[in-house]
Amino acid sequence: KAVITAMVGRPNVGKSTLVNAMVGEKISIVSPKPQTTRSRITAITSRGDTQFVFVDTPGFHRARTKLGEYMDSVSIQSVPDVDAVCLVVEPVANVGDPERRLIARIKESGVAAVLAINKIDTVQKEKLLAVIAAYAKEHDFEAVVPLSAKNGSGVDILLEELGKFAVEGPQLYPDDMVTDQPERMMCAEILREKMLLFLSDEVPHGTAVEIIRFADEDGITNIEADIYCERSGHKGIIIGSHGEMLRKIGESARQEMEQVLGRKVYLKTWVKVRENWRNSASNLRNLGYYDSDS
Repeated sequence: KAVITAMVGRPNVGKSTLVNAMVGEKISIVSPKPQTTRSRITAITSRGDTQFVFVDTPGFHRARTKLGEYMDSVSIQSVPDVDAVCLVVEPVANVGDPERRLIARIKESGVAAVLAINKIDTVQKEKLLAVIAAYAKEHDFEAVVPLSAKNGSGVDILLEELGKFAVEGPQLYPDDMVTDQPERMMCAEILREKMLLFLSDEVPHGTAVEIIRFADEDGITNIEADIYCERSGHKGIIIGSHGEMLRKIGESARQEMEQVLGRKVYLKTWVKVRENWRNSASNLRNLGYYDSDS
């Protein structure tokens, strides 16, 4: 049996943290900054005779750039292609416009939907009733699961609820597979995560990573990556005084790449200015943010 679930919600509600918690491994990059995930990332785990396939989508928001439009289209398009949708929200007793738009899409597609109220460790339990009531007015969810992706409480209950929508048939992926992401894509995302972690708020969203060389030689993976930013001022911030910031980002990324790949990594990075790349369809396509037929 297998169940494919689209994880949807506005930016920064904890979708990637929740996916990582359910799979038990880090698949999606995580950051306290919103809009960390930019494309559909598939994560896989098996429990008993059921294989769970999660499509971790970008946060749904009002797009201001072509990249933003792409991210929103990925979120919306993921809804009809799956067995179930998990709408992830924060414990706030108010249904915002992004949630309403996603609920409208869920209703339109007729797909089964589960509501996951994340970050319950940040509020008092009695406040959850108002949150549940607010969403119950908007849609008749198959299940409502309060949880904390951060500490793991409620995560197994969510898996149990999603397992109810599993479809009989062969498993979709091999037992030992936890993601469909190619290794070079995962390494690019790890490098981007470290920029989100170490840099100021504005710079990381104007950055992209392109792996220009990925080669295994004598048990060492040699990775060369171009980091693109939109302004020359940003380039200086990323490199830092005497190259200190870039070294810090690179070292942290290299250590995690070695954990993920299970082998030694030699990482070389260059920072390049590519003005307004987030609004250039050709740049976005070259960086892998559009399908070849779009």
